Amino acid sequence: MSTISSTSSAGIAVRPARADDAPAIQAIYAPIVETTFISFEETAPDVAETERRIAAIQQRHLYLVAERDNAVVGFAYGGPHRERAAYRYSVDVTVYVAETARRQGIGRLLYGELLPGLAALGYHSAFAGIALPNAGSVGLHEAMGFTPVGIYREVGWKFGAWRDVGWWQRLL
Repeated sequence: MSTISSTSSAGIAVRPARADDAPAIQAIYAPIVETTFISFEETAPDVAETERRIAAIQQRHLYLVAERDNAVVGFAYGGPHRERAAYRYSVDVTVYVAETARRQGIGRLLYGELLPGLAALGYHSAFAGIALPNAGSVGLHEAMGFTPVGIYREVGWKFGAWRDVGWWQRLL
């Protein structure tokens, strides 16, 4: 588990996720799954599955939460990019922020801890897949140094339409 822990001037603390964060993480993620095409999941994971995912990610990667006033307001993690051995130094990253806490710098704060933390673990490249259109996510990733590398056209079917996913990369 990571030793990452910091607090911003806005009183937002970033720390490693714990099992007891699963209900708050699930509450942030479920509406994204259920009402948007930002996530390609079609059924939101329950709290037990969210807890399992936190534990699985933390075996070799990082899973962080942003907390304000003792409430989780966002989360970010890095996980395996692909299964083949040659990809072992690459990670896929993602960040989600509670609807009421968006556009307050929380995504940047999370990535500001996650990306150097993954580099410290020996990872070399980070990739972010963004369901398009999503100007907010594109802006965040480009502000954090990610550059576009391509688009998978009509790769996912959700809410009755084909969806594109753009891919962004950042060397760590």
